[in-house]
Amino acid sequence: MTPTPRLLYVHDDLTDETRERYGADSEALRGVRALFALIARDGRRIRILSLEEQLAGLARGRHAPFAVAVGIGRAGERVARQVQSRTGWFPAIERIELTREEDGDRYALSTLGRPPLEVQLAGFGQASRIAVVDDTIFSGLTMTATLKALGPAALARAHAFCLRAVAESLASVTALCPATAGFVASGRLLEDVSFINASGLVRRGAIRRVGQSPLAFYERPEWMRAWFLAEAEEVTAHCGALARLLGEAG
Repeated sequence: MTPTPRLLYVHDDLTDETRERYGADSEALRGVRALFALIARDGRRIRILSLEEQLAGLARGRHAPFAVAVGIGRAGERVARQVQSRTGWFPAIERIELTREEDGDRYALSTLGRPPLEVQLAGFGQASRIAVVDDTIFSGLTMTATLKALGPAALARAHAFCLRAVAESLASVTALCPATAGFVASGRLLEDVSFINASGLVRRGAIRRVGQSPLAFYERPEWMRAWFLAEAEEVTAHCGALARLLGEAG
């Protein structure tokens, strides 16, 4: 049974993308804004996180440029480029493929058909300073796996970065190397705090499953009920309609 988090943080990665893709006066953008208005009704328990808020928090640090920034998947690469445009920390950005997939009642790590993680990272191990970048440190599974795969010598020259993190998971990363997050939430995973990307509500790929097609969050009713409670049915229906409008529905 999926617990209802005391605080649900929803990262807005839909508004700007939809405006750029469809236009400021588009039906698509109106649909995205209506979705945020709907999920923000429970302002006591649900908070919308903006990209600007998280980038500003991350950019408060001071770092000399890193020899290489390793982005974990598309999301990590995107964050690295966003941080680079603001700070100049990551002039050389490389992407690796690593994600977690549902395998029955557990999660397994997958490189999505790419070589093993150690092979993907082999070319970066001699870099003088290594940044490892992801969008979220929630369970910490992908970040800690990536850091450990660097090997002890390279790990000693590494620094982890993310836009947002759960404090207890960030602590497991800082046990390996220094780590910086733009926004940090305290509390127990899933029960006290949870993070989701707004795009995951409508875009298939938010839920990856071993040997099965990916899903969007709105296609997982149990999670929608846990997150949105009395509003779940209305939010789910709106997400389905918006997915069709955005061309994300199967």
